[in-house]
Amino acid sequence: MLDDDAGGTQARVLAPGEVLPYGTVPVLVTDTTVYGVTRLEETLLRWGPLPKPWLVWVAESPARPVQDARFTVRALEGRLAGVARLPYLPVLRAVKGPDEALKYKDVQTAAARLRRTIEGK
Repeated sequence: MLDDDAGGTQARVLAPGEVLPYGTVPVLVTDTTVYGVTRLEETLLRWGPLPKPWLVWVAESPARPVQDARFTVRALEGRLAGVARLPYLPVLRAVKGPDEALKYKDVQTAAARLRRTIEGK
């Protein structure tokens, strides 16, 4: 969703231990569960001197996140460059990969909004 058909030149997943390339904007992705937010908090505690990452907070159901998850993300906002919320997209549960998901209009719209948010446009 962040690569925008750039063939991995705009966004890619880093392997464990791989060095963050200079000038990149790190992005962490988690779902709206308490478990996901707890893992996010643990990651940020070990983040170190790297640039502040963006959080892509993916809704895992049509309901709003539970109170504990919302409060934790609010408390962590000072350690983040920003929080981009991705709405619940049921089609993401039924596709095999990003190429297949981006064939759907609602996913394309959410991806464009996500890119605009992180790029600050």
